[in-house]
Amino acid sequence: MTEAGVNTPFVAIACGGTGGHLFPGLAVAEQLTRRGGAVALLISTKDVDQQAVQSARDMEIVTLPAVALQNRNYLSFARRFWQSWRASRNIFKARPPQAVLAMGGFTSAAPVLAAKTYGAQAFLHEANTVPGRANRWLARFVDEAFVGFPQAAGRLKARKVTATGTPVRPQFVAAGVSPAVEPGILPGEANASDSRRAEILGNVPGGRMPPFTAGVPPAATCRATLGLEPNLPTVLVMGGSQGASGLNEMILSVLPLLAEKNWQWLHLTGAKDHEKVKAAYATRGLKAVVKPFLAEMDLALGAATAAVSRAGASSLAEIAAMRLPSLLVPFPAAADNHQFHNARAFAATGAAHLLEQKGATPEKVAAAAAALVEDETVRSQMRTALARWHAPKAAEQIAESILSACWSSSFSLPARTVPPCETERQRTRGQGCPRPNQGEQEHFSAA
Repeated sequence: MTEAGVNTPFVAIACGGTGGHLFPGLAVAEQLTRRGGAVALLISTKDVDQQAVQSARDMEIVTLPAVALQNRNYLSFARRFWQSWRASRNIFKARPPQAVLAMGGFTSAAPVLAAKTYGAQAFLHEANTVPGRANRWLARFVDEAFVGFPQAAGRLKARKVTATGTPVRPQFVAAGVSPAVEPGILPGEANASDSRRAEILGNVPGGRMPPFTAGVPPAATCRATLGLEPNLPTVLVMGGSQGASGLNEMILSVLPLLAEKNWQWLHLTGAKDHEKVKAAYATRGLKAVVKPFLAEMDLALGAATAAVSRAGASSLAEIAAMRLPSLLVPFPAAADNHQFHNARAFAATGAAHLLEQKGATPEKVAAAAAALVEDETVRSQMRTALARWHAPKAAEQIAESILSACWSSSFSLPARTVPPCETERQRTRGQGCPRPNQGEQEHFSAA
């Protein structure tokens, strides 16, 4: 990790609890480290956090004992909150951060309050259309709030709110329109032998994908890397980083209606339902790769022709980045029904199909999936609509805003981390630099 020093800003990012909080936080952290910052990621003890941060580079990882407030666990929540606050204070006492960023969720509040006692600039990011409880409460304490959906801006009582979109990691990139929506073949390799495909994939450092145009591999390569047939239409089922039993059961009920389709499935189940779902595909003799969890979600979305997904904000941002046509089935028990409102925003612009779980009969699900996989016109229209929801500079914009705030608070940054200012007078007056990517922000807000 980059050591914080005289010319290095130290930024703490509280982003644990679910992949929807963690992965956007990782995207911002990567941008901060690229600009010379030192970053500490504050996460929870949950397995999804511990697995996901294994790929983090040049960052300090701090595990906090916080737990979510649910099922009336008030005493446990309060005790763990106090322990997280004390742990954060001890960390920051040894090395005070210049800024702290909360990504929402139960790990966010304690680090923000602890960092502010050491004079840190405070920020939060809210990815959903309806802000979560932690962010609604924290908003009054932060210097600036960033939102993924413009609709969320009026629901946060922060002194400043900026619509940036939701950050995605840099590997979520569409080639041209997208490598993720066509059955796809390796260029010039339609009839490649198994040995030739192995040779192609064997030339990848660390077993990852080879470089292609714009650095993005075609769908067939993503499929082969995951153990799927390279040239078959592929349906991705994902219930978020923790899986979704309701979504799993829905898909199992529809398999008899789709058994004759020449498709294959990539199903991310969560740990609880993994064996049951895997057995269901095997019993019907269907081509499927079934995993409890997959950290390389860029591979999963890159392999897919279409997706059946929950409607967490981070998943939607990745879907938009990859231009992946999707059937969204919101989690009905999500706080404030925020997944429904996320999905409705996408569906209203033609960027996805929305089907509520209570009305998701096998016949409706089968018809919706068939339309997405087999109708190129439907997919093309959806890809065009998804482009409006992609904010490719969100992570950069948030990172630059944080660093500019550090500069404005008289923290000395290395020259390479500070965007060019219009005049030297701006530097001497401590006004910081003009915020970059304004055009990108306006384009996203127009969606």
